Order: sequence, then structure tokens, then C-alpha cells
Amino acid sequence: MKYAKDTRPMGASHKAAEVLVEALPWIKNITGKTVVIKYGGSAMVDEELRADVMADIVLLKIVGVNPVIVHGGGKAITEAMEHMQLPVEFKDGQRVTTPEAMELVRTVLMGKVNQELVETLNEHGNFAVGVSGADAGVIVAEQASPDLGRVGRITRINSALLDDLVAGDYIPVVASVAIGEEGGFYNVNADMVAGHIAAAIGAHKVIFLTDVDGLYENFENKDSLISNLTLFEAQYMVENNIVSTGMIPKLRSCIHALEAGVFRAHIINGVTPHSLLLELLTSTGVGTTMHSTEEACKFDAHPLGNFASKLLENRQPAAANGSGPNAK
Repeated sequence: MKYAKDTRPMGASHKAAEVLVEALPWIKNITGKTVVIKYGGSAMVDEELRADVMADIVLLKIVGVNPVIVHGGGKAITEAMEHMQLPVEFKDGQRVTTPEAMELVRTVLMGKVNQELVETLNEHGNFAVGVSGADAGVIVAEQASPDLGRVGRITRINSALLDDLVAGDYIPVVASVAIGEEGGFYNVNADMVAGHIAAAIGAHKVIFLTDVDGLYENFENKDSLISNLTLFEAQYMVENNIVSTGMIPKLRSCIHALEAGVFRAHIINGVTPHSLLLELLTSTGVGTTMHSTEEACKFDAHPLGNFASKLLENRQPAAANGSGPNAK
């Protein structure tokens, strides 16, 4: 018996199925791999956005990705310092951190921001574990400059705790506080922490969620968004100051991770709904992707990327001749 082709409009459930089919090859490619996600900006401050991003990260975990989250909390720290009437001062884009301010930084990052993220993740199940960089000496630092006080430069990452948590199927949520080489604590840049951790644990990718769509050749020209660039190009941009000040730590972190063998680095807008899923699980992607070499830039990281279209191609003739899965 032959059946007429169904010409009814595709319903929501059918569209959802098509999305899943399209995502399948990307899921297969990234399942079992570790991805470091640096989380910050408006996506962290806005409660609704935070809930959406955390739900997306849980979804990645469910499909087999091993997420490791790194966070700062600049806005929350500034608000707390102003509330305690401590001076808020920046030099070269870095927060001057007195010993008194350092105590407040620890309280805000480890006691408030970190636990809020853990709580939001664990609404979906007991996935998340809050970690300070000082726990088990995960992040070790030295003073970056006497002018900045307790601001640290990362000297090493001790990855054993993170490795154990990932192996135990947990999501580590790492606050960007470091232990000092000679004791005490340091406030360290969360972007740099993400790149160093990605390098130390052998992550497949490192992703920076920020407030802009990616890296621009000229930030004033929104048509100058750079979709892809190589490690060499990124190094050239940093060395020749062809980048906005706020992007320098992210680019330096990407460079450090790629030089250590991380496959790719991404800078995306965390305010865009489901940008993390779009970047990892679709052929479209968003933001800026950085590759270790020009060859890697050309290389298709998802060799099954046309899988969905092949399914559609094969399905239609099969349905027409009555030999497909719907044939009776």
C-alpha cells in the first residue's frame, strides 16, 4: 500500500526532533570531553540568565560533556566594597586589592557567588561542587605587582582535585581565589584562571561567556566581528595592541590554553539565549573561535556535520517507494 506524502505543517514536536537529529553528530564528537567554561558578565548577574546558562551546562553534562566552570564576580565585589566603604580602585584594568579588600573578595567569591552557582546547578540534581582555588592548592599564585596589593599572577595549577571531581562525574565550580606561594590569598583574574586550568587538565575546549558577541577587529564597527582566527593571529593582535583592553586577558588566556594543546578556544556572548549550546551543538555557532594553526582552522572538528542532511536525503526516497521505516 502506498501512502501520500504528509504535507501538514511541521509541528513543534517534529521541529524538536529535527533539532536533536542536527545536534547528534556534534554530541557524538564532544561526548566524553572536558570543556572549561569561564562564566561572567551579565549572564551571571541576571538571575534568569544565570538559571538558563546553568540549565544549558547541566544539559551538556547529561549528554556526556565534562564541564568545569570558572567564575569571577567583579560587580558583586564592587558592590560589597562600596557597602563596606572600602575604596574601589583599578590600575591597568586590575582591581587594587588591599589585605582588607582581599578578605571581602574571598567572602564574596567563595561564600556568595560560588554557592549561588552551585545551588542553581543542583536544582537539576547533585552535579555541582564548589571549589576555591585555595582548596587543595588548585591555584597557586605570586604577587603580580606591589602597586596592586593582593592581586596574583598564576604560577601553577594543581589539577588533582579537579581531575578527581571530573572523574567522579561532578561539575567543579571554581572561584578565582588563589593560595600564595608563601601563604595568604590572592585575587586572580578569572579569565587567566580558565586558560590555565584548561591547559593543566588537558581540556578539549575553553569557552569564555562575556557581554559582547566575540572579538572585533574594531569594536566600534559591529560588522568587524572576527568569526575565526589562528593562534598566530591572536598573538599578533595582543603584541601590537590591536584589541580592546577588556579582551586582552581573554586573548592571553586563549593563547596560553592553545599553546598547551587545548583544541579550540571560544569567546561568545553569554546574554544570547542558549549561546553555549549553539556554539557546541550546531553547525552555525556564535562568537569567535580561535584555532591553534591555520590547518586546524580549516579542519572540520565535526566530521559527521552533514549527518542530519544525509538522513533527510535518505528518508525521502525511502518514504516514496514504501521501503522506509514508515512503510507498511
